[in-house]
Amino acid sequence: MSDTTKIGAAAPLARRAVLKGGAAAAALVAAPAIVRGADPAPIKIGILQPVTGALAMDGEFGRSGAELGVADVNAAGGIKSLGGAKFEIVFGDARSNPEAGVQEVERMQAEGVAAIVGGFASPICLATTQAAARYDLPYIVDVGVSDQIISRGLKNTFRFAPGFGICTRAAIDNLVRINDAAGKPAKTVALVHEDGLFGSGLAKLMATELPKHGFEILETIAIPTPSRDLSNVVLRLRTLNADLVIPSTYYGETVLLARTMQQQRVRPKAVYSVLNGAASNMRFVREFPEAAEKIMDCNHWHDPRNAKNAALRQRVEAGGKQWNYNTPLNYSCVALLADAIDRAGSTDRAKIIAALAASTFAGHLMPYGPTRFENGQNMGAAPVSTQVQDGAIKVVYPDAFADAKPVFPVRA
Repeated sequence: MSDTTKIGAAAPLARRAVLKGGAAAAALVAAPAIVRGADPAPIKIGILQPVTGALAMDGEFGRSGAELGVADVNAAGGIKSLGGAKFEIVFGDARSNPEAGVQEVERMQAEGVAAIVGGFASPICLATTQAAARYDLPYIVDVGVSDQIISRGLKNTFRFAPGFGICTRAAIDNLVRINDAAGKPAKTVALVHEDGLFGSGLAKLMATELPKHGFEILETIAIPTPSRDLSNVVLRLRTLNADLVIPSTYYGETVLLARTMQQQRVRPKAVYSVLNGAASNMRFVREFPEAAEKIMDCNHWHDPRNAKNAALRQRVEAGGKQWNYNTPLNYSCVALLADAIDRAGSTDRAKIIAALAASTFAGHLMPYGPTRFENGQNMGAAPVSTQVQDGAIKVVYPDAFADAKPVFPVRA
């Protein structure tokens, strides 16, 4: 056989080898990233907070926590069951109103997010969870205390923090125990609340429940948000001379109320806030220390006995930002979502919803037990009672999470 014949016979073999190699290469390119060894596609998650408008300060607290949570999930190797897929934030500014929040949900849906975390205010969360439900889009509510959020049967909605009902029961139980331990010095109450969904609902619950424990409600006073002058309200409080003033208001109104009470020397035996916008906020404590001193609150707060909170707080403050409960709360919500997606082993929304519904997540930074959802509410969640003492916010009840004893009554 000539050399020419050998070459001619070998040519088809060579061509087949090239074709085979090309097909294999094409198959490798088409294969999932997890098979070919490349980084898997990122998992888009929506982070929704009001970072402009009246609620911008709280929105920034929430965004900081969520961003740090995402950074730590990614630094720890991402979602293991999905080959180490990393979270990618699609951020939305709810602009402190429900309509803008819904617009951002629609945009996040168009961008293909696997789930949404946040919302903060009750009106925003009511609207945005409903919008997300149209797409079976999993939604973890961070704060949103109105119980309407989780009473509508929305299968996509999971509130990680406690709501009105849980917080009110805890606030009353804590107050009764603190008052009893001090010899029951407080008997009469004046309620001051913002006139929106949050304050009105909470005041109604308090007015119904407190008399069952021997407290007399002298008056319930509604104030608008925003308020520019509360002099008349404080004059009324002076006339009422209630043992307890219980404000359920946002940041600006609480600061204005406390400062006006200080100026007019209205000094009840205690100010016992519930879900207050300022009483558990270090900005208030730093800027108006005399007005803030000894104010109590039953609210969301971090677990002061969890060392991870101290480390997270250092990171927040090293970045020039303020620390508030929204930060560890949203950090924990992101961790909860990561745990659910990892257990689901999928970014399929139905599977994520099922994984959230079955969650027993305990790796959070809050003073809660293990996560357990009933009809979308985390039954492991509970508020704590705090008090401003010597320029710091301390947990004073329950004992399991306390880092100080309550000063009660503040004045005889």
